[in-house]
Amino acid sequence: MLQIIPISFRNACEFVNKNHRHHKNPQGHKFSIAAAKNDKIIGVVICGRPVSRILDDGFTLEVTRCCTDGTKNACSFLYATAWRIAKNMGYKKLITYILDEEKGSSLKAAGFKEISKVFGRSWSCKSRPRIDKMPIQDKKRFEIC
Repeated sequence: MLQIIPISFRNACEFVNKNHRHHKNPQGHKFSIAAAKNDKIIGVVICGRPVSRILDDGFTLEVTRCCTDGTKNACSFLYATAWRIAKNMGYKKLITYILDEEKGSSLKAAGFKEISKVFGRSWSCKSRPRIDKMPIQDKKRFEIC
């Protein structure tokens, strides 16, 4: 039986840095929660403001990281719980992105719908050169309202 437990941003980031396949921890958050099984943390979800300025309308929240140790149903459990918490905080929409080659089964099980394909690109430009730290590839955006 999975249960939700509180987790600090620092501890959620440590879990992500140890367990996530292709991302490090995000910069900040609005809230983080953990899933536990038999008193052992098996996954975390970190939610924050949308990375895209266009989507940051004050009523939209983004799952910036969802990471588990592979425990069955943990991802969908975390996504569904994140949406329940976001709604209780007054948010109208929760979004997240997955890599194009991922199926999104956990998101669909939690009630999310695939909305669009987002073409991968670098954040670096002449006026603000940056080092890309995340995968630059096509992604799919999912949302729940």
